[in-house]
Amino acid sequence: MLKKRGTRACIRDNLNQFASCKRSTPILTSYLNGNLVKSKRSARALTSNFNIKDLTIVKSKRSQITLFVIIAIIIVAVILLFFLLRGGIIPEAGGKSVKNPEAYIDSCIKPHVEEAVEILLKQGGSINNTLYREFKFEGENEFQKISYLCYTQNNYASCINQQPMLIQHLKEEIKNYIENNVKSCFQDLETGLKNEGYEVSSGDLSFDVELLPKKIVIEMNKDLTISKSGKISHYQKFNIVSLNNIYDLTVVAQEIISQEARFCNFEQVGYMIFYPQFEISKFRTGDSTIIYSVEHRKSKERIDFAVRTCVIPPGIG
Repeated sequence: MLKKRGTRACIRDNLNQFASCKRSTPILTSYLNGNLVKSKRSARALTSNFNIKDLTIVKSKRSQITLFVIIAIIIVAVILLFFLLRGGIIPEAGGKSVKNPEAYIDSCIKPHVEEAVEILLKQGGSINNTLYREFKFEGENEFQKISYLCYTQNNYASCINQQPMLIQHLKEEIKNYIENNVKSCFQDLETGLKNEGYEVSSGDLSFDVELLPKKIVIEMNKDLTISKSGKISHYQKFNIVSLNNIYDLTVVAQEIISQEARFCNFEQVGYMIFYPQFEISKFRTGDSTIIYSVEHRKSKERIDFAVRTCVIPPGIG
């Protein structure tokens, strides 16, 4: 009641008093407006503070998720590495580190196969040839002992095929060349395994060589059982594949020999029209020997061999 009377007295008072009351109103309004502005600013500041804290929380959660993902990847990698190491990695043997016996045997024997092929191609299909013609090609430093694949010592006579089963001959040459290396590779493998604490049990070794288009296959049969820490691995067959074109080159050489023996001639230009993948060259020496070179255009592999046929003595014809 007193507050109400005071308010009415202020309103009903004389003009001067009313003016003073009226003047006090803007002050009150200003005071209220000032507090309102401060309140709005405080609200904005509160909202701003809230957004910053919320953003900080989000970033913190993202960082935690990223950390968990990295930890999970590391755990998976460690588990995979553990099983790989436990899954039969074979120790070093003979200076080669391999993951399994097949890979070791492949890396040990294949270089010797390639070495045998290189010699056979240069020397006309024989490693230790007894019937040959020494010849040096232009641009080469050494003479090669090039085997006669078709030969006669008589004049006017056609040559006789010296290797009627040339592919079979090449298989035997490769087998004889790598035989000791095959045995040594298996012995080195077994020795390396035993040195690393493996128990090794093995049987007899046998192997064969197959010449196929664009490749040589070495098929080896040997029982091999290795065990360590309760894990047992058993192997019976070991196969090696060496990619090369010796088979294809030999087929062409056989065709040349066949025609030289029958017709005393081979028309290489016509043959290359039908088989453009081969480049065939021939060189005639002073003693009427013909040196043939058959090159695979793509791989640049080349077989060289000699032919002496239908020789006409000097001064005749």
